[in-house]
Amino acid sequence: MSEVRLTVEPRTEFGKGAARRTRRAGKIPAVLYGHGENPRHLALPAIDFARVVRENGQNAVLTLDVAGSAEKTRELALTKTVTVHPLKNYIEHVDLLVVHRGEKVTVDVPVSTTGQAAPGTLVNHELDTVQVEVDALNIPEHLEVSVDGAEAGTQISAGDVPLPRGATLVGDPEQLVVGVSEAPTESAMEAEVDTEGAGVVEEQSETEEAKAE
Repeated sequence: MSEVRLTVEPRTEFGKGAARRTRRAGKIPAVLYGHGENPRHLALPAIDFARVVRENGQNAVLTLDVAGSAEKTRELALTKTVTVHPLKNYIEHVDLLVVHRGEKVTVDVPVSTTGQAAPGTLVNHELDTVQVEVDALNIPEHLEVSVDGAEAGTQISAGDVPLPRGATLVGDPEQLVVGVSEAPTESAMEAEVDTEGAGVVEEQSETEEAKAE
């Protein structure tokens, strides 16, 4: 994953009101922390940062040019947490982690499948991401596992997911990521519907009997 440069501004006002004013100005409130440094409150350009997340994912590494900073004007940071408004779908707040070149970080990387499983099967994604430790400047955008030709009963665990050179898995290697199961037949689905319908009819019948009593 490549570095992305952003020009950001220090924030001197805090609280909900200040955060709303920051967002109205087209910026996102953010906090930069890590490596024993005091947390730094920043304002990120909203449109530019949203494009970074869209194109690079939430593990984007940013080179921050801090406008108006007399001491340290440039920071390398990992996007750690992006908080999105649950209804209006805009970015409310961002947490950034200071990183150094050559440093390894622990991140959750999305897992996707490639290929087509055997006919008559279903591919079930049990885990959307796996946690890996990797160089901060070489975080993969996603990891891929092949299910091409996989038969029912195939299970792919975290330890089976191919990782890029220099990356190591964090956590349980036996954790199930993808499972391939037998697809239900049309007759089995019809039988299930019939069974559910019978239950409804039976319940209504019992209710009617109770009313009659």
